[in-house]
Amino acid sequence: MIKIAFHGSYAHPLPEGHRFPMLKYELIPEQLLHQGIVKQQQFFSPDLVSEEVICLAHQRSYWQSLKELALPAKEQRRIGFPLTKQLIDRECRIVQGTIQGALLAKKYGIAFNVAGGTHHAGSNWGEGFCLLNDQAVAANYLLNNKLSHNILIIDLDVHQGNGTAQIFNRCSNVFTFSMHGENNFPFRKEKSDLDVGLDDGCLDAEYLDRLRLSLNFFESNLKPDFVFYLAGVDVLGTDKLGKLKLSRSACRQRDEMVFAYCKRQNLPVQVSMGGGYSSSIRDIVDAHCATFKAGIDIFEEL
Repeated sequence: MIKIAFHGSYAHPLPEGHRFPMLKYELIPEQLLHQGIVKQQQFFSPDLVSEEVICLAHQRSYWQSLKELALPAKEQRRIGFPLTKQLIDRECRIVQGTIQGALLAKKYGIAFNVAGGTHHAGSNWGEGFCLLNDQAVAANYLLNNKLSHNILIIDLDVHQGNGTAQIFNRCSNVFTFSMHGENNFPFRKEKSDLDVGLDDGCLDAEYLDRLRLSLNFFESNLKPDFVFYLAGVDVLGTDKLGKLKLSRSACRQRDEMVFAYCKRQNLPVQVSMGGGYSSSIRDIVDAHCATFKAGIDIFEEL
């Protein structure tokens, strides 16, 4: 049975002005259940990830500063959230949810995290609402425990996965791919193994063509045994921060292309949700739920 990581603290209240980005984490599970895409027993609640596992991807000094709420004010501003113990615990549960999801994906083919996709967190910094890099930690967990040997990270959030690129810039066992808005945040980008930068206003056809070419390249040239997929919906034309012009249909086709590639290649895939900042929360939640439906439909095909 396909499993989904979710915990009530994912939607932990933040000070006024910071709550909207968290609201979707409460609404996505409700909508998935309402639409009959999943059943309640498919959700699991992750524990807190251990410090030793965090430090597979993050420098211990950075983790200590987070844990002790001792990051300098300048670094907290870079993250965008005021640090609290509840927020740190939330991040630790998200990371553990992605790790458990990766293990479940090896069993069932695919698993999801309602949150995650915290790809701006580097080995020794947090940035852009990201404190700990859930998929980077999980990838290193698989490698460290010899559960995987060659990993592909497909990052289709509208913002470049700079933290992920930095963490794995000297790791030959992880191939990092980011397709993103070239002129969007972060303005100082790191070098992924493959970066595809898109112009502002990119439309459906160009986006899907560029993705198809990349997936064809992977199919011909890479031999991963596991995939992490970051499925941000900030590529939508309705997104306040995205600068691209994708329709909801193209966003769904994007997901279907990635999942079909994984299914054809018999690759287990863990999916984290990433960004989404449309003015209407319905646009965000519906697009994320379409990602779940696409993955479940493809992996449950006989």
